[in-house]
Amino acid sequence: MTNHGETIGPFDNSGISGQESSTGLSAHDTQVTLRTPAELADALPYLLGYRPEDSMVLVALHDREGRGRFGGRARLGIPANEEDWEAAARQLAQGLVRGSERRGSRPEQMVAYVCQEPGPGESGRDVKRRLGRLAQLLRTQCGDLDVPVIEALCISDGRYWSYCCPIEGCCPEDGSPMGLPGTSVLAAAATYAGIQVRGTLRELRARLQPWETSAALEQEVALDAAGMTLVPRILDEASRPDVAEETLALAERIMRRFAAAAPVSGTHRADLRDDGMLAHDEAARLILGLQDRTTRDRAAAWMEGEEAGPALRLWRAVARRCVGSYGEHAAAPLTLAGWVAWSTGDELEAREALAMALGADPDYLFARLLHQACNEGLDPEGIRRCLREDRTGRARPETKRQSDQAADSARTESPADDGAMPGASARADDHVAEAEPGTGARRRRRVRSADGSDGRRARRAARTLGGRQRPSGSHPRPSATEPSRPATRGPGGTRTRASDRGSVRATPSGSGVREPEGEE
Repeated sequence: MTNHGETIGPFDNSGISGQESSTGLSAHDTQVTLRTPAELADALPYLLGYRPEDSMVLVALHDREGRGRFGGRARLGIPANEEDWEAAARQLAQGLVRGSERRGSRPEQMVAYVCQEPGPGESGRDVKRRLGRLAQLLRTQCGDLDVPVIEALCISDGRYWSYCCPIEGCCPEDGSPMGLPGTSVLAAAATYAGIQVRGTLRELRARLQPWETSAALEQEVALDAAGMTLVPRILDEASRPDVAEETLALAERIMRRFAAAAPVSGTHRADLRDDGMLAHDEAARLILGLQDRTTRDRAAAWMEGEEAGPALRLWRAVARRCVGSYGEHAAAPLTLAGWVAWSTGDELEAREALAMALGADPDYLFARLLHQACNEGLDPEGIRRCLREDRTGRARPETKRQSDQAADSARTESPADDGAMPGASARADDHVAEAEPGTGARRRRRVRSADGSDGRRARRAARTLGGRQRPSGSHPRPSATEPSRPATRGPGGTRTRASDRGSVRATPSGSGVREPEGEE
């Protein structure tokens, strides 16, 4: 932008989607012309789908028939250490440009934003001066990639400043006030298109973070108690399938309970309602049961239709119960929450939930692959199709098993079958389970039992559920979305949790711009 009165050009609202990338026109094909830095500043929440805090943002611009069009968007938290600014700016610029190139649409220009609220004793004007170097680094890194930044804005304390205005004395030293939210032409167009701004990332993450109230202690006690009974059963191959069925049946009951609850207004009140309908012991059994990857994969099939809403609420509520020393266990429910959100079209919550899952357990590969695929703008339908097939495949052996059991019962009551070999029906069931791919069935194998004498030992044993040492010659069938990985031994022979080494079918390799964990 060379002049504040210069028109950037009409932008259709295909870029106003709150997604990292966008292609094609919206259903309404609405066009909005942005002419000034004020309009660009007002557009940022609609471009991202939320109001960024402590963020640096790049928005790609594409030329289409002489008109500008918003393209991909990328955001990173502003590093606290200024020495890291250059590397972060390089990562942001390269990630957005290369991601756009992979989608076949290299940007011609960029708009850069730096957003941060004043610290103690600071004003918005002080923030603008302090972040000037960061804005310049963003311009330099984009310029090195032959993508010029036509406007760089600082947004702080309800005001904005331009770093690119060439006219001396044009912009007020104290910045220009932002317009009232929802009053601009862009806001009206976004409302018409059904696009909503969802507040800040801090508010979104609060729905997934563990409790910090007095009830957290009660939940941790319930987790310790459940661990002493459940973990040995999960590690025992004979009882492990029973625990899986109990976990999934419990989850289904709670989902029905959630679905029948009266709606309330506001996300905070809705979360409090769900928390009140989930008992401590129920949450503990779900948290520990989901540490088994096969169980988690089966739970991931609740991803669409009428099941998706209650499932997402359940995984949020379960993630909030991973308190205290059970923080690492949140990787499973957070990954499920991210997957259901992505499957239902909410990429914003999906990325945040999956990033939080990786914060809880950086080696949780299921979360890493989903996070990468979501950032790449891939269609989740490929993964949904695999999970549907696995769900259908599990139903066939169950139907066959019931039929075999009925026939075996009839033979037992018949005198002609007095000489039938005992256990034939059970072996037939095993054969069906082994022959049916993708069912999640496993061959029996011996595992070391967990010492459930106290909560600490139970927690340590629970961490082994990501993978366990197998006896020589054992070849278990992989789970629905990923193979198992043997556990390793730590100092003193203690088993340590193995990395979640699964894979998601139909998910290609590549990397998107990933937000650092823990930033806002």
